[in-house]
Amino acid sequence: MAATQDVKGKGEGGDQNFDYMFKLLIIGNSSVGKTSFLFRYADDAFTSAFVSTVGIDFKVKTVYKNDKRIKLQIWDTAGQERYRTITTAYYRGAMGFILMYDITNEESFGAVQDWSTQIKTYSWDNAQVVLAGNKCDMEEERVVSVDSGRLLAEQLGFEFFETSAKDNINVKQTFERLVDLICDKMSESLDTDPAVTTGAPTAKLTDSAPPLQQPGCNC
Repeated sequence: MAATQDVKGKGEGGDQNFDYMFKLLIIGNSSVGKTSFLFRYADDAFTSAFVSTVGIDFKVKTVYKNDKRIKLQIWDTAGQERYRTITTAYYRGAMGFILMYDITNEESFGAVQDWSTQIKTYSWDNAQVVLAGNKCDMEEERVVSVDSGRLLAEQLGFEFFETSAKDNINVKQTFERLVDLICDKMSESLDTDPAVTTGAPTAKLTDSAPPLQQPGCNC
Protein backbone atom coordinates (compact mmCIF):
# COMPACT_ATOMS: atom_id res chain seq x y z
CA MET A 1 0.00 0.00 0.00
CA ALA A 2 1.42 3.36 -1.01
CA ALA A 3 2.22 5.84 1.70
CA THR A 4 1.51 8.97 -0.33
CA GLN A 5 -1.11 11.12 1.34
CA ASP A 6 -3.40 13.88 0.17
CA VAL A 7 -4.16 15.73 3.36
CA LYS A 8 -5.66 19.17 3.92
CA GLY A 9 -5.65 20.98 7.20
CA LYS A 10 -8.38 22.88 8.94
CA GLY A 11 -10.24 25.28 6.69
CA GLU A 12 -8.79 23.92 3.46
CA GLY A 13 -11.65 21.70 2.42
CA GLY A 14 -12.70 23.58 -0.72
CA ASP A 15 -11.50 20.99 -3.22
CA GLN A 16 -14.47 19.61 -5.17
CA ASN A 17 -12.55 17.02 -7.18
CA PHE A 18 -13.86 13.80 -5.63
CA ASP A 19 -16.37 11.05 -6.34
CA TYR A 20 -17.80 10.76 -2.85
CA MET A 21 -17.56 12.68 0.40
CA PHE A 22 -18.02 10.89 3.72
CA LYS A 23 -18.61 12.93 6.86
CA LEU A 24 -17.14 11.12 9.87
CA LEU A 25 -17.24 12.05 13.56
CA ILE A 26 -14.98 10.99 16.42
CA ILE A 27 -16.93 11.11 19.67
CA GLY A 28 -16.44 10.06 23.29
CA ASN A 29 -15.60 11.48 26.70
CA SER A 30 -13.03 14.21 27.15
CA SER A 31 -9.36 13.12 27.22
CA VAL A 32 -9.86 9.69 25.64
CA GLY A 33 -7.50 10.71 22.81
CA LYS A 34 -9.81 11.78 20.00
CA THR A 35 -7.65 14.67 18.79
CA SER A 36 -4.45 12.63 18.94
CA PHE A 37 -6.19 9.85 17.02
CA LEU A 38 -7.24 12.23 14.26
CA PHE A 39 -3.80 13.82 13.98
CA ARG A 40 -2.14 10.41 13.84
CA TYR A 41 -4.38 9.39 10.95
CA ALA A 42 -4.38 12.63 8.99
CA ASP A 43 -0.84 13.86 9.63
CA ASP A 44 0.94 10.76 11.00
CA ALA A 45 1.96 12.86 13.97
CA PHE A 46 1.58 12.50 17.72
CA THR A 47 2.02 14.86 20.64
CA SER A 48 0.90 14.53 24.23
CA ALA A 49 0.55 18.30 24.51
CA PHE A 50 -2.97 18.62 23.10
CA VAL A 51 -5.43 20.67 25.13
CA SER A 52 -9.11 19.81 25.23
CA THR A 53 -10.91 20.51 21.98
CA VAL A 54 -13.16 23.56 22.21
CA GLY A 55 -16.40 22.81 20.41
CA ILE A 56 -15.43 21.05 17.22
CA ASP A 57 -12.59 20.90 14.68
CA PHE A 58 -12.02 18.93 11.51
CA LYS A 59 -9.48 17.65 9.03
CA VAL A 60 -9.86 16.40 5.47
CA LYS A 61 -8.15 13.37 3.99
CA THR A 62 -8.61 11.82 0.57
CA VAL A 63 -8.44 8.06 0.03
CA TYR A 64 -9.07 5.81 -2.95
CA LYS A 65 -11.09 2.63 -3.36
CA ASN A 66 -11.73 0.86 -6.65
CA ASP A 67 -10.35 3.87 -8.54
CA LYS A 68 -12.85 6.17 -6.83
CA ARG A 69 -11.69 9.22 -4.92
CA ILE A 70 -13.33 9.46 -1.50
CA LYS A 71 -12.99 12.67 0.47
CA LEU A 72 -13.16 12.08 4.23
CA GLN A 73 -14.30 15.06 6.26
CA ILE A 74 -13.38 14.00 9.80
CA TRP A 75 -14.79 15.98 12.72
CA ASP A 76 -13.11 15.96 16.12
CA THR A 77 -15.71 16.73 18.77
CA ALA A 78 -15.34 18.05 22.30
CA GLY A 79 -16.21 15.53 24.98
CA GLN A 80 -17.20 17.96 27.71
CA GLU A 81 -20.87 18.13 28.62
CA ARG A 82 -21.03 21.90 28.11
CA TYR A 83 -20.29 21.48 24.41
CA ARG A 84 -22.82 18.70 23.88
CA THR A 85 -25.48 20.87 22.24
CA ILE A 86 -22.87 22.15 19.79
CA THR A 87 -21.45 18.79 18.84
CA THR A 88 -24.75 16.94 18.48
CA ALA A 89 -25.74 19.46 15.81
CA TYR A 90 -22.98 17.95 13.65
CA TYR A 91 -24.35 14.42 13.94
CA ARG A 92 -26.87 15.00 11.17
CA GLY A 93 -25.46 13.99 7.83
CA ALA A 94 -22.62 12.00 9.40
CA MET A 95 -22.18 8.66 7.65
CA GLY A 96 -19.84 7.15 10.21
CA PHE A 97 -18.73 7.47 13.83
CA ILE A 98 -15.69 6.37 15.77
CA LEU A 99 -16.94 6.07 19.35
CA MET A 100 -13.89 6.14 21.57
CA TYR A 101 -13.14 5.30 25.18
CA ASP A 102 -9.91 5.11 27.16
CA ILE A 103 -8.94 1.60 28.34
CA THR A 104 -7.39 3.19 31.46
CA ASN A 105 -10.57 5.09 32.36
CA GLU A 106 -13.60 3.12 33.53
CA GLU A 107 -15.84 6.20 33.41
CA SER A 108 -15.17 6.74 29.71
CA PHE A 109 -16.10 3.11 29.05
CA GLY A 110 -19.26 3.42 31.10
CA ALA A 111 -20.29 6.42 29.00
CA VAL A 112 -20.22 4.45 25.73
CA GLN A 113 -23.88 3.48 26.10
CA ASP A 114 -24.90 7.14 26.44
CA TRP A 115 -22.86 8.13 23.40
CA SER A 116 -24.46 5.30 21.46
CA THR A 117 -27.89 6.61 22.39
CA GLN A 118 -26.92 10.06 21.15
CA ILE A 119 -25.88 8.60 17.79
CA LYS A 120 -29.26 6.89 17.46
CA THR A 121 -31.07 10.07 18.52
CA TYR A 122 -29.30 12.68 16.41
CA SER A 123 -27.78 10.92 13.41
CA TRP A 124 -28.86 9.27 10.17
CA ASP A 125 -30.46 5.86 10.77
CA ASN A 126 -27.89 4.06 8.62
CA ALA A 127 -24.80 5.68 10.14
CA GLN A 128 -22.03 3.14 10.74
CA VAL A 129 -20.14 2.96 14.04
CA VAL A 130 -16.80 1.54 15.14
CA LEU A 131 -16.05 1.31 18.88
CA ALA A 132 -12.41 2.09 19.66
CA GLY A 133 -10.72 1.34 22.97
CA ASN A 134 -7.84 3.82 22.82
CA LYS A 135 -4.50 3.99 24.67
CA CYS A 136 -3.85 0.25 24.46
CA ASP A 137 -0.14 1.08 24.76
CA MET A 138 -0.80 1.79 28.47
CA GLU A 139 -1.25 -1.88 29.37
CA GLU A 140 -0.03 -1.47 32.96
CA GLU A 141 -2.80 1.06 33.63
CA ARG A 142 -5.55 -0.90 31.90
CA VAL A 143 -8.88 -1.12 33.76
CA VAL A 144 -11.12 -2.16 30.83
CA SER A 145 -10.36 -5.60 29.40
CA VAL A 146 -10.30 -6.38 25.70
CA ASP A 147 -13.13 -8.88 26.20
CA SER A 148 -15.28 -6.25 27.92
CA GLY A 149 -14.81 -3.87 25.00
CA ARG A 150 -15.53 -6.56 22.43
CA LEU A 151 -18.63 -7.75 24.30
CA LEU A 152 -20.05 -4.24 24.54
CA ALA A 153 -19.42 -3.68 20.83
CA GLU A 154 -21.28 -6.89 20.02
CA GLN A 155 -24.20 -5.85 22.22
CA LEU A 156 -24.41 -2.49 20.48
CA GLY A 157 -23.90 -3.94 17.00
CA PHE A 158 -20.62 -2.09 16.43
CA GLU A 159 -17.27 -3.15 15.01
CA PHE A 160 -14.44 -3.08 17.58
CA PHE A 161 -10.75 -2.20 17.69
CA GLU A 162 -8.29 -1.48 20.45
CA THR A 163 -6.08 1.38 19.33
CA SER A 164 -3.15 3.57 20.27
CA ALA A 165 -2.60 6.98 18.71
CA LYS A 166 0.78 7.15 20.44
CA ASP A 167 2.11 3.85 19.07
CA ASN A 168 0.03 4.03 15.87
CA ILE A 169 -1.84 0.80 16.57
CA ASN A 170 -5.00 0.13 14.51
CA VAL A 171 -5.49 3.83 13.73
CA LYS A 172 -5.54 3.44 9.97
CA GLN A 173 -7.34 0.10 10.24
CA THR A 174 -10.16 1.69 12.23
CA PHE A 175 -10.78 4.36 9.61
CA GLU A 176 -10.46 1.86 6.77
CA ARG A 177 -13.01 -0.46 8.35
CA LEU A 178 -15.42 2.42 8.91
CA VAL A 179 -15.14 3.48 5.26
CA ASP A 180 -15.67 -0.13 4.16
CA LEU A 181 -18.82 -0.34 6.29
CA ILE A 182 -20.15 2.86 4.73
CA CYS A 183 -19.39 1.57 1.24
CA ASP A 184 -21.16 -1.69 2.04
CA LYS A 185 -24.21 0.25 3.19
CA MET A 186 -24.10 2.39 0.06
CA SER A 187 -24.08 -0.73 -2.11
CA GLU A 188 -27.52 -1.57 -0.77
CA SER A 189 -28.91 1.59 -2.39
CA LEU A 190 -30.14 1.19 -5.96
CA ASP A 191 -29.03 4.65 -7.01
CA THR A 192 -25.45 4.20 -5.84
CA ASP A 193 -22.68 3.93 -8.38
CA PRO A 194 -21.59 0.30 -7.86
CA ALA A 195 -18.02 1.00 -8.93
CA VAL A 196 -16.95 2.13 -5.48
CA THR A 197 -18.69 -0.63 -3.58
CA THR A 198 -18.33 -3.66 -5.82
CA GLY A 199 -15.54 -4.96 -8.01
CA ALA A 200 -12.85 -7.13 -6.54
CA PRO A 201 -13.86 -8.40 -3.08
CA THR A 202 -10.31 -7.80 -1.86
CA ALA A 203 -10.20 -4.17 -3.01
CA LYS A 204 -8.35 -2.13 -0.41
CA LEU A 205 -8.52 1.47 0.63
CA THR A 206 -5.33 3.32 -0.33
CA ASP A 207 -3.88 6.79 0.15
CA SER A 208 -2.57 7.09 -3.41
CA ALA A 209 -4.35 7.81 -6.66
CA PRO A 210 -4.66 4.94 -9.17
CA PRO A 211 -2.21 5.04 -12.09
CA LEU A 212 -3.44 6.86 -15.16
CA GLN A 213 -4.48 4.60 -18.00
CA GLN A 214 -3.09 5.16 -21.49
CA PRO A 215 -5.57 6.49 -24.08
CA GLY A 216 -7.42 3.67 -25.75
CA CYS A 217 -6.63 1.17 -23.01
CA ASN A 218 -9.47 -1.32 -22.62
CA CYS A 219 -8.10 -3.03 -19.53
